[in-house]
Amino acid sequence: MDIHKFLKPYRVDHGDRFRLKDFDPRDINGFKSKEHAQDVLRTGVQRLAELQDKLYAQDCWALLLIFQALDAAGKDGTIKHVMSGIIPQVCQFSAVKAPSVEDLDHDYLWRTARCIPERGRIGIFNRSYYEEVLVVKVHPDILDAQRLPEAPAAGKLWHERYESIRDFEKHLARNGTTILKFFLNVSKGEQRRRLLDRIDDPEANWKFQPHDVQERRNFGKYLAAYDAALRETSRPWAPWYAVPADDKDYMRRIVAEVIVDTLRAMDLHYPVPDRAGRLAMASARKALESEK
Repeated sequence: MDIHKFLKPYRVDHGDRFRLKDFDPRDINGFKSKEHAQDVLRTGVQRLAELQDKLYAQDCWALLLIFQALDAAGKDGTIKHVMSGIIPQVCQFSAVKAPSVEDLDHDYLWRTARCIPERGRIGIFNRSYYEEVLVVKVHPDILDAQRLPEAPAAGKLWHERYESIRDFEKHLARNGTTILKFFLNVSKGEQRRRLLDRIDDPEANWKFQPHDVQERRNFGKYLAAYDAALRETSRPWAPWYAVPADDKDYMRRIVAEVIVDTLRAMDLHYPVPDRAGRLAMASARKALESEK
């Protein structure tokens, strides 16, 4: 299988006429069984573990994974399953919550900029600075707490934020951070089913938030906000992938394939010792072999 051809339908390319309504959240691209999807995912997790070891050893690049979605789309489960083979010291996880007083005393990129992964590591954002052109766009009253000195008209404000995000991501890419962004595209009907499951399953009650049901009234507004955000900020150095999310196994398989394919393209390798390093190892070998 040509993996690039397989993944292409999910990638949002700059300049195309992307619309979420053209993508079916139920699409599984001809996958015939749950077991097949899970087998492919397991292979992807194993390959990812091998590649992250080289990423860490080489200590040159960083990988930033951004996950955005509507409620109950499966972000937590996808991160859990896809990253299950990663050693903890290589992974840096950040979940964006409501901003603190300190956060609000800075620009909106500040709090996430502090969480960008170090070289050799994989950073995971469960929600991100994109909330500033998504939830804030749907609920513009949030802007009041940000105390912008000269708030532009709404249309101009969003375009300025798209521009700032593009510039920020390009700066990161120029300095060795590879960025992948995933929008987990769940349908309104599947979201309803999953929210009901959280209510009916005692072990899942803790996941349920009444706010999630209230936000369903804004489902269309959120899709429109995502439409604009994905079109305006998907670039070759920081692409968006709109992944069908109604089938969790297939969704996780796609995410794993994208990450593995990206890491492979980075030409990762274990560092080769220089002459001084080889001499030091030879000396160490001699000392170890001389021990009784």
